[in-house]
Formats: sequence, structure tokens, C-alpha cells
Amino acid sequence: MARKMEVTARARYVRVSPRKARLVTDLVRGKKVGEALNVLAFTQKAFAKTLTKLINSAVANAQQNKQTDVDTLMVKRISVDGGPTLKRFMPRAQGRATMIRKRTSHITVVLDEQ
Repeated sequence: MARKMEVTARARYVRVSPRKARLVTDLVRGKKVGEALNVLAFTQKAFAKTLTKLINSAVANAQQNKQTDVDTLMVKRISVDGGPTLKRFMPRAQGRATMIRKRTSHITVVLDEQ
């Protein structure tokens, strides 16, 4: 009998703001892997491509583990945490400058068998 085993994949320092990334991750949380990849294929957000790569990486990690059945995998947990913010300045009127925050994210995907 095969044991249930969680499989994890992480992407760190991804150049997307956590708020925008959470919009896409909320679409696939709790779905089967095939269904999640199908939803992402038709999502018109730039982050959907990165998330597709990350889910495929988690599936590849599951294939390395001989005890998991790839066809029964589902997205158990998916989280987006804020990473370091790059601070840049933009010149403004009358010699002033305003700060531009280029945010980054750490994304964690956990797959599990049903």
C-alpha cells in the first residue's frame, strides 16, 4: 500500500508583487493538478506562466519519488509570501524624487495525493 506523501516546490525572489500573485494562486488552490494547469493555461495574467512552471516542478519532484501516483495529485496548499523589496527612485517635479517599490514574492506549492 502506498503512503500519502506531500511534495513541495518553491520559487523565491520572483519579481511579482504578492498581491497580484495571490489573485492567480486563489484560482488553483484545492484543485487537481490537471485541472489547475488547465485553469492557468487560460488565465490572462503574467504570473500564470510562472505558477504553471512551479506546479510542473512539483509534479516532477513527485515523479522522482516512486511512492506517489502523479495522476492523483492535487494542490493541497499554495502560499505567497512577500520577499525583499527593491527600492528605486523616480525624478519628479521641482527637484523632488518619489520612491518606487519593486516587490518580490516567495511562492510555495504543496501537492498531495487524494
